Amino acid sequence: MPVDWGVLRRRADEQCDLLTRAQCLAAGLSVASIEWRVRSGRWTRVHPGVFLTQPGRADWDGRAMAALLFALSGARVADAALCGRSAAYLWGIERTPPTVVEVVIPERCRVVAPQGVRIRRAFRFDAVVHDLAYPWRTTAAATVLDVAATGSPLDALSIVARAVQKEVVTTAEVAQELAARAGHRHSRILRPALADVGAGGQSGTEVLYVRDVERAHGLPTAIRQAPSDRGARRYHDNGYDEFGLIVEVDGRLGHERWADRVRDGRRDRQLLVTERLTTRVFYADVVLEPCRTAAEIAAILAGRGWAGRPRRCRRTGCVVGG
Repeated sequence: MPVDWGVLRRRADEQCDLLTRAQCLAAGLSVASIEWRVRSGRWTRVHPGVFLTQPGRADWDGRAMAALLFALSGARVADAALCGRSAAYLWGIERTPPTVVEVVIPERCRVVAPQGVRIRRAFRFDAVVHDLAYPWRTTAAATVLDVAATGSPLDALSIVARAVQKEVVTTAEVAQELAARAGHRHSRILRPALADVGAGGQSGTEVLYVRDVERAHGLPTAIRQAPSDRGARRYHDNGYDEFGLIVEVDGRLGHERWADRVRDGRRDRQLLVTERLTTRVFYADVVLEPCRTAAEIAAILAGRGWAGRPRRCRRTGCVVGG
């Protein structure tokens, strides 16, 4: 049987210059030919049964593909997929690739993870793996919830908000996947927060501002991500238009760099011409002292014409008066 090099070349092009033993044998290569290529240095064995046809390639995409090919059984239907932060990177949700490549396989399968690879099994494998996205990966909704389960409540809110704002997934898709999961560690926080994320919250801190500062203390409801055309077109986290107040939430997303703060300060100064006051709250204000922050925002609103009164929340020691 002659070797079909055309098939192997196409396979390698699709797979980051990688081939599996099964693919080589199916194309007509013998076991001896495969071993000779490895011994001669023409190919490199990455994992048992997975070969790199262009030695020296060391990018993350190649590592991820090698892990995926190792975990796949070779069946007609894909029975392995990238998951967790590996899938999040492929979906564009995470900016940097993870150190460890994460792969999910069906619960019935057994695969021993090689070095640098983490493998987990899933009962709902078919439901959480995307039908078309290649390299095979979990759906965006499943990916977001997998990553959300590994961090703090704020981290969970942040990754959901980031994925929705990037239009990788919708709040409805996340809510549907969350409903299908029993016992997600942050479900009590994520379920009520999804509506706020859909309304424009861009980070976990922004969502917590709506829930724990504004709503919990009976403050007026702001307009989320309201645009202004003073200077370059901008969008504001919370606009209390009736009272000429804008509350920007500087959380962990989009406000880390010095250039971001310079830009934000310039935007604040431009808005003063319109008699709109901008105040900023930070991560600690929202997460650690939401009651004190609510009292301060209420005082500013009262000074600008709000006739209402803030209320105490359910937190022990809430400093807001009844």
